[in-house]
Amino acid sequence: MSFSDLNAEFFARFGNRDVKPVLFFCPGRVNLIGEHTDYNSGYVMPCAIGYGTYMAVRPSEDGLIKMASLNFITGSTFDHNSLLQPVKGSWTNYPAGVMAEFISRGIGFSGLEILFSGDIPNGAGLSSSASIEMVTAFALNTLLQAGLTTLDLVKLSQHAENHFVGMNCGIMDQFAVGFGSRNSAIFLNCGTLDYEVVPFATGNYRLLIINTNKQRGLTDSKYNERRAECETAVDMLQKYRRIESLSELDTGELPEMFKYLPDETIFRRARHVVTENNRVRQAVKELKSGNLAGFGSLMNQSHDSLRDDYEVTGTELDTLVNETRKIDGVIGSRMTGAGFGGCTVTLIDSSRVNVLTETVNREYSRRTGLVPDFYMPELGDGPRLVMPD
Repeated sequence: MSFSDLNAEFFARFGNRDVKPVLFFCPGRVNLIGEHTDYNSGYVMPCAIGYGTYMAVRPSEDGLIKMASLNFITGSTFDHNSLLQPVKGSWTNYPAGVMAEFISRGIGFSGLEILFSGDIPNGAGLSSSASIEMVTAFALNTLLQAGLTTLDLVKLSQHAENHFVGMNCGIMDQFAVGFGSRNSAIFLNCGTLDYEVVPFATGNYRLLIINTNKQRGLTDSKYNERRAECETAVDMLQKYRRIESLSELDTGELPEMFKYLPDETIFRRARHVVTENNRVRQAVKELKSGNLAGFGSLMNQSHDSLRDDYEVTGTELDTLVNETRKIDGVIGSRMTGAGFGGCTVTLIDSSRVNVLTETVNREYSRRTGLVPDFYMPELGDGPRLVMPD
């Protein structure tokens, strides 16, 4: 959407064409490898993408916070007291939670008129929630001259999602969209927050995101279940050695771990985390050496582990991955995000994209009754002020 188009929509909702809003943007993200390791203090490798959330905002004189979105029918108006209370099931909890974080830090503001517009598919696992949180945090920090660092904004946005929205997510999503760098991935240790920007030079290959378009009703409950299983594994492994997270373990310890995790399910959950961390570390080496085939192989191994050991894929994701891997020119394909729906990410020879989309669209629809969507994202920078056209 252009600046002028968003301005027109803004004025249609809030009037007063004499005072133009300020426009901000924050990307979404796709995780290349390292799934369900973030809340285990492990390694991940996400990157910011060109799809994201726009936020047009200007001060208002009535002291109220008015929020609307082009992606949702309903909007809301808050005073500063009601702003601090979540609204059950409302999208406004994401920006409101961030505003509450600013208020809790003594960073005050008066009335605001805000219009959001995003092109990240809701529920696709591409971090629409982190995008709207971080664009709100970045905009407030800029307009209020609050002086918070990017890491401050990342942490407060995660805290808002954990404690205001009620989703017990790790820090990867907010970190990825906050520290995004063009044509690069982020190698992040979620335990220490040490990170490295790794150039993602793919030559003739491109990233292709495919959306299952499956409603992900199980995601929250299964996500919390997996977290609990990992915590159980850590408790049981305390008899083996003192650890705070599964990410302190390495693949060479798996045989010994098995002795202390007699429950097969708990062992498989732990094995995924340990082996996935190893795959992420290896993936960084493959990228730096220019071995895309090796990187793609690790993507495949990641999906297989998520399917067999962590059990978070499901028919739709597995069907997409299986059909995608049959296409010549595909060197890696895996689910990305929490699972049970959402998206896959594939590394494919750019000359074979049309063949893939035609074939996979046909076969996936035949097998599932659903129609997939395809996206070929650019890898972009983090949140920013958008200048007029």
